[in-house]
Amino acid sequence: MAQYSAEIDGVFVALADPTRRGVIRRLGLGPTSVGDLAREFPMTLPSFMKHVRTLEANGLIRTVKVGRVRTCALNRDRLALVGDWLAEQRRIWEERTDRLEHLVTELKEKDDESRS
Repeated sequence: MAQYSAEIDGVFVALADPTRRGVIRRLGLGPTSVGDLAREFPMTLPSFMKHVRTLEANGLIRTVKVGRVRTCALNRDRLALVGDWLAEQRRIWEERTDRLEHLVTELKEKDDESRS
């Protein structure tokens, strides 16, 4: 469980930055070179590369260098980790709200009975 927690923490840290989310959005359209990606963001290439390294270190993207061109591709399996975590949280909160609704209904019924 602790490894899962560390993995999801890293993914959320990587996704916390709007530039990195923009890179993920762009790579959702397909692989592209770092140079082409960097042109879409108002920063220097070294600053942009820090974002690429963070995304790569957390498994959200993969990069491959062929000659002088480094190409980035989205790791959709890693994004599924976020989807799985969110689905688990949704299930937990739905169960809690169902229990709360049941409790409120029971209390209301008991109140109605005591008034009769």
